Amino acid sequence: MARNKFDVDENLESPFDIRHFRRAMIYIKRKKKPMIIAFILSALSAAIALSAPLIIQHVVDVTIPSKEKLALLGWSLLMLLTIVVSVILATIRSRIMTSVGQDIIFDIRTDLFAHLQQLPFKYYDDRPQGKILIRVVNYVNSVSDVLSNGIINFILEIVNLIFIAAFMFAVDVRLSFVILAGLPVFFGIMLLIKTRQRRAWQAVSNKSSNLNAYMQESITGIGVTQIFSREQQNAGIFTRLAGNFRKEWMRAVSYNMLIPFSVDNLSTIVTALIFLVGLLTLDPVDATLGVILAMSSYAARFWQPILNLSNLYNSFINAVAYLERIFETLDEPVTVSDIPGARELPSVQGRVTFDNVTFAYDPGLNILENISFDVKPGESIALVGPTGAGKTTVVNLISRFYDLTRGRILIDGQDISEITLKSLRSQMGIMLQDSFIFSGTILDNIRYGKLDATEEEVIAAAKAVCADDFIREFDQGYLTEVNERGSKLSQGQRQLISFARTLLADPRILILDEATSSIDAKTERLLQKGLNELLKGRTSFIIAHRLSTVKNCDRIMYVSNKGIAESGSHEELIARQGLYHRLYTAQKMEA
Repeated sequence: MARNKFDVDENLESPFDIRHFRRAMIYIKRKKKPMIIAFILSALSAAIALSAPLIIQHVVDVTIPSKEKLALLGWSLLMLLTIVVSVILATIRSRIMTSVGQDIIFDIRTDLFAHLQQLPFKYYDDRPQGKILIRVVNYVNSVSDVLSNGIINFILEIVNLIFIAAFMFAVDVRLSFVILAGLPVFFGIMLLIKTRQRRAWQAVSNKSSNLNAYMQESITGIGVTQIFSREQQNAGIFTRLAGNFRKEWMRAVSYNMLIPFSVDNLSTIVTALIFLVGLLTLDPVDATLGVILAMSSYAARFWQPILNLSNLYNSFINAVAYLERIFETLDEPVTVSDIPGARELPSVQGRVTFDNVTFAYDPGLNILENISFDVKPGESIALVGPTGAGKTTVVNLISRFYDLTRGRILIDGQDISEITLKSLRSQMGIMLQDSFIFSGTILDNIRYGKLDATEEEVIAAAKAVCADDFIREFDQGYLTEVNERGSKLSQGQRQLISFARTLLADPRILILDEATSSIDAKTERLLQKGLNELLKGRTSFIIAHRLSTVKNCDRIMYVSNKGIAESGSHEELIARQGLYHRLYTAQKMEA
């Protein structure tokens, strides 16, 4: 998938082959029983409908010349009955397959979402969110009909062709070969355009993905767009991307339209040839008017399944492009996962050890190199240093959001790569720099990491982080509904709610990444009182830009040059007059 670019087409890492479609059959097999019933109903409906030309032939050649009015009425009622029964059976079949199609959508989408939940941070770091979303929503919708109705209809149309051919040859062999004469021309056209058609729909998939990615990015960043008056430029980018999509869509549709255009014209030509050959060259005794009418009717019916099969082929070509994207996502390796035989991490004391740790987001570009340190249970550690030095990386590695390049991280002496992710992360309270608020009530947001928490426990956590006062100012208090990302709240309020959510989980290891960056000085002082109590007995890692917030930590580590450049208490580092001293002095002068 294209890396962090909305205007770069996606290139598949492996070409499509029939094994992808066989893989899709897993979802179809789950609905085998209703699909068999639908096929039987379809076959009955088609067989009943095929009796109509025979009724017409008999009426034209026998009933009308003999002027049997009662018989004519009987045949007319029988004709009407065949139509009604055929429609009823087709309707029942349609309802069954609609349900099957939605079940297939549900299964594929559920598998995709479950897999996305397991993929590591790196997958999301490298990819535009819009290009991920389109696979779960749009692409799954696009393949569902092919994987349900498409399979049934394909088999049914083949059966229809066999039935129609049998009826045709039973009526007149010579005229049947006239009808079949157009097939070589049709197959030649299909072979000529099939490769171009698949590439065209792959291009449509690419442009659709690009457009979706840019829309998602634009909606997320609408505030920045309006601040910098970028509306006109962004509209220009959107117009370009939409224009590219329109261009590729029209090109792909032109290939699709070529097939029904060819079938319609071939059907017309074949029908004309039936009348020409039947009336001018064949013996009138053998080729009666009823026979010619019946054969012209079968000619239209014969080419209709071929048209349907060609449309199914078009749908299959479209679905192939989407299946490739869907299975590419499902095949993304879960690089951070439980190893075979992973152990449950028991209740931890909170000792954290880095043993010669090296880490790189991209091979060969190390962010951290050969870092070693030991943190005692209950010790508070501050990580400071320049932007991009690797402070957040350190705490992300403790939570095993990424796997190490080399070395080990131990918690209470146990290698975190050998324990289950759930038992590891369930004992950690992590507040990242981005305070994400989910749609729902404030109560639900605070309770997000501990669903069985009582309302009293939620309120206690909010009070501890000084969030209770502003929450109660809302008309609905803790039951106030907030939008996705907390758009009704200030940045500081979002951080306080996120902080309460983290603390409610009562973690043994607490990680705070710029937790107070958007809180005013007065609130920060109040918050610090609560934190001093909450940090007791917990191992904590605190990343903060304002050094005044970490002065009281047991140990301060200055992260720089891919490692720990300095380590000690605030007083010890000030006395050394090194990197920390210079940073602290600079901040005091700015204040």
